[in-house]
Amino acid sequence: MKKLFSTQKTILAAGALCVMAVFASCLKTNDNDNPDTPVAGLMAFNLSPDKSAIGIALSGNNLPNTALAYTNYTGGYLSIYPGTRSVEAYNAGSGTSFTASDFTFNEGQYYSLFVVGADSVYRNVVVNDALDSLSPASGKAYIRYINAIPDSSQPLVTVSDNASSVISENAAFASVSGFVAINPGNANIAINDNNSIQATRSVALEERKVYTILFAGIPGATDTTQSVQIRYIENGTLSADSTAQQGVSVTAPRSEKIN
Repeated sequence: MKKLFSTQKTILAAGALCVMAVFASCLKTNDNDNPDTPVAGLMAFNLSPDKSAIGIALSGNNLPNTALAYTNYTGGYLSIYPGTRSVEAYNAGSGTSFTASDFTFNEGQYYSLFVVGADSVYRNVVVNDALDSLSPASGKAYIRYINAIPDSSQPLVTVSDNASSVISENAAFASVSGFVAINPGNANIAINDNNSIQATRSVALEERKVYTILFAGIPGATDTTQSVQIRYIENGTLSADSTAQQGVSVTAPRSEKIN
């Protein structure tokens, strides 16, 4: 891995003081503070409109300690142990699990977990963010999306900058695109099925920053908190030093509102 990658947020807990640490050499956790423990990074999102507060557990260990409200996320990548692990989402109040799956996490890689679905049908969507494949030398920003709108249609997703279109494709529910390069400046984002899924938004992008666009909500919902909407987060910033090893800014376990 060749590029240094820092997350947008750098608020740290006393138990997680590995700012910009190389993955394979730094980890502090409650149950194992061996500095040589290999780790991966995981960012988790609650994109299920009818789940007001959820918890995440990896093979029985809660992550994070704070419940995630709808349209909240962990605020950054958290250190986790690599390997094949059970990923479970549960109701924060009762502790009742409502979706679970297995996923293999590789040492030194970054992952995103999106909890999606509604009306008793839910799933965990886990993807390798492949941040080490992105070039900080291009002068570009990077952008991707997830369609977390629970619907059988495949709305058209478009993303364009001031020069050209970078994404124009139909997106099934729970699909996640790869990151694509885009010029810094305003990005025009839209999702449209010519029926009950229609939303647009402009987002200001900065050079070397990496963004995830989140299409969320319930088609036709009259409650504005659950209506179709476009949100986004900054995954982090690619370092201009292309010779540095990739690292991570470890965040405190918390629930943070998505933009």
